[in-house]
Amino acid sequence: MALAEIGVFGGSGFYSLLEDVREVKVDTPYGAPSDSVFLATVKGKKVAFLPRHGRHHTIPPHKVNFRANVWAMKSLGCECIISPCAAGSLQKHVAPGHFVVCDQFVDRTSGRADTFYDGPIVTHVSPADMYHPLLRKLAVETIRENGIVCHDGGTVVVIQGPRFSTKSESKWFHDQGWEVINMTQYPEAYLCHELGMGVVNISLITDYDCGVHAGTEAVKATDVLAVFKDNSEKIKQVVLDLVSKIPTGAGEVSTVGGLEFTRGDAAAAARGEDIRLFQQF
Repeated sequence: MALAEIGVFGGSGFYSLLEDVREVKVDTPYGAPSDSVFLATVKGKKVAFLPRHGRHHTIPPHKVNFRANVWAMKSLGCECIISPCAAGSLQKHVAPGHFVVCDQFVDRTSGRADTFYDGPIVTHVSPADMYHPLLRKLAVETIRENGIVCHDGGTVVVIQGPRFSTKSESKWFHDQGWEVINMTQYPEAYLCHELGMGVVNISLITDYDCGVHAGTEAVKATDVLAVFKDNSEKIKQVVLDLVSKIPTGAGEVSTVGGLEFTRGDAAAAARGEDIRLFQQF
């Protein structure tokens, strides 16, 4: 029996006020996740919370063990993942305090372990439509019900971190028309996709990145934390409200079905009895 239906990558603020929270440790083939997983029931739904950076925010973005985190959620039974994150704005109309429900990403990271499919069955999972449409629709609806300005759609460019962008990099990203910049959406969201869990990102805008396009000063870590503190109370309520709307148990938010067509080696037709990774859960 699944211990969780919905997973949330977020800090202790999401579950600190919930009752009957259980802390469990999960072994994975990829080492230790960022922290224990915290299990709770939210409005009748079984939810797993995992602090992406550890409960005391001690793990920088380029050191997060994304594969372990995602594997842990899947092994507990999660059908989908809510993935909120602090982010910068690359466009003037996307202001600090706004939320963006992204529909695309651009990967500018380097050296991160970013796939579960290392063989022997060659597998190609397409991220063309990365974020789950139903989860996105429900997230936008929930954010707006909470009185928060929400941008429905946007591209998040994911940089390696922990450094911020140079002014030239920020201008380049802005000129491409991308809306959001962050350090953790890749490979986290894509790894969820690889294991057949629908995923939705909610980007909490804290700053104007380098300020090149908005006539503001370059971002400082202290500025980010100040805005994020205000946003964190808002996102907590949004996530809890969103959980109650997500349909589970009928496969509506799972993407496992799409993985059936991802085998890329010549034995695909002849060896249909081979056990695929996503079939092991």
